[in-house]
Amino acid sequence: MMDYYSRAKYFKTKKRLGQNFLISGEVIQDIIDFANISKNDTVVEIGPGVGFVTEQLVKYAKKVIAIELDEEAIKELQKLECDNLEIIHKDILKTDLSELSEENIRIVANIPYYITSPIIAHLLGEIDDLTNKNRNKITDIILMVQDEVARRIVATENSSNKQYGLLTILSQFWADCKIIRTVGRKCFYPAPKVNSALVSMKVRKEPLLELSDYSHFRKTIKAAFSQRRKTLKNCLISSGFDKEKVTKSISELKLDENIRGEKLSIQQFGQLSELLKN
Repeated sequence: MMDYYSRAKYFKTKKRLGQNFLISGEVIQDIIDFANISKNDTVVEIGPGVGFVTEQLVKYAKKVIAIELDEEAIKELQKLECDNLEIIHKDILKTDLSELSEENIRIVANIPYYITSPIIAHLLGEIDDLTNKNRNKITDIILMVQDEVARRIVATENSSNKQYGLLTILSQFWADCKIIRTVGRKCFYPAPKVNSALVSMKVRKEPLLELSDYSHFRKTIKAAFSQRRKTLKNCLISSGFDKEKVTKSISELKLDENIRGEKLSIQQFGQLSELLKN
């Protein structure tokens, strides 16, 4: 087994970059196995750090494009010296992924947890971004995130209230999401304070719902989750939706008028948005 722990310890991690290196050989192998990477695949790895996952990816993929912000980590990555590895020193949120490869890409990412939502939005595009060029290039994403965030990504309207929200809808609108496995904190160095989970997101060619106005849908869900303690009706009204229209739409959908936003399925939100628009 590779001694990832000693190698990680030797590198000075930076808290401001949210660096926690994956040092579990078993989890690294699970990523490779689950992704089922073949010699036809171009893989973009986000946040490769010092390259523990990278050095496995290059064995299986046709090409690996590693995007890393930390200069010192880049020096470590350069030691890998593989013909099929391209290293890009850049912030992922400022990187146009559609320009990296002529072919479709697969994403493997062990990302700083504090920018999970912006990264997902960058990869998939917002809900009303129907022709996002990054998403059009990506077939699937394997993402290491905080366990709690993983539960939010795969939540439904029946999950506990705090889990289901804007991140849920954004993720599921453009991808088929599931949790592959949970990953304990000891699998990282330095160990984070929380457990993590690996999430698989298979990118959809078409959005989850067919709507007449996607920007209106985005506005509707944003309003619905704007104040967690308020009812759906009050959230919509205080966000500027017409009071009569809101009351009428909620009753047309046969919803309790005191229902909260997190109790509506994505499909119901779609119906609500269409009713509010007309």
